[in-house]
Amino acid sequence: MNSIRVENLCAGYGSVQVLNGISLAVNDGETVTLLGTNGNGKSTLMKCIMGIVRPTSGSVRAVIDGAEHDLVGRSPEEIVELGVSLVPEGRRLFPKLTVEENLLLGASRRTARAAMAKNLAFCFECFPRLAERRRQLAGSMSGGEQQMLTLARALMTAPKILLVDEPSVGLAPILVIHTIDKIRELKESYRLTVLMAEQNFNQAIRIADRGYVIVHGRIEYQGGSREDLANNELIHKLYMGL
Repeated sequence: MNSIRVENLCAGYGSVQVLNGISLAVNDGETVTLLGTNGNGKSTLMKCIMGIVRPTSGSVRAVIDGAEHDLVGRSPEEIVELGVSLVPEGRRLFPKLTVEENLLLGASRRTARAAMAKNLAFCFECFPRLAERRRQLAGSMSGGEQQMLTLARALMTAPKILLVDEPSVGLAPILVIHTIDKIRELKESYRLTVLMAEQNFNQAIRIADRGYVIVHGRIEYQGGSREDLANNELIHKLYMGL
């Protein structure tokens, strides 16, 4: 069992409050999307879960392999060690290291180090382009190739829970489709629990089981299925101009 539960979470930067009482849950084996336009708090929530931003109040709890853990107050390294991994917005690669070196750096978790060769082979199988360019510097690749590398690097940690922050940013439409499809494929292959923050509504709901809409740091709608999300008036207003 691998899941995340956020309750009444508040967080910000200095005097700027960004999250205002956020509550959401991602159950075992689900793909849940967090929908919202830029500046509404999606990335801040992801950073709170990963220990990068310290909440001012509220709780973040993860169940990993059946054991419950309080994530608030833990360092990002400790959270990764538990089995939670983040695919960050903007990719955040080491541009002057090779594809393979970036992947090997992802295997920092003890469990991942034991399975490093197996996970590396799996990443190259899932992303043949990365295998072809394993000696190429990451900074010299295209945006789509870098997004592949960022996903693969997260998999090198052998995660149980995967957080994906804005995977479509900066990609051409055809590459967005490919990236979203890869997230679904990897989730099924690894039996992951996935929380994906995304503003591309049409692509997000292709793979999401259900989702939340965040507006100005608050959850304004919770859809119990992709059909609920597709038929919601708030989503029509935010994403379709209706």
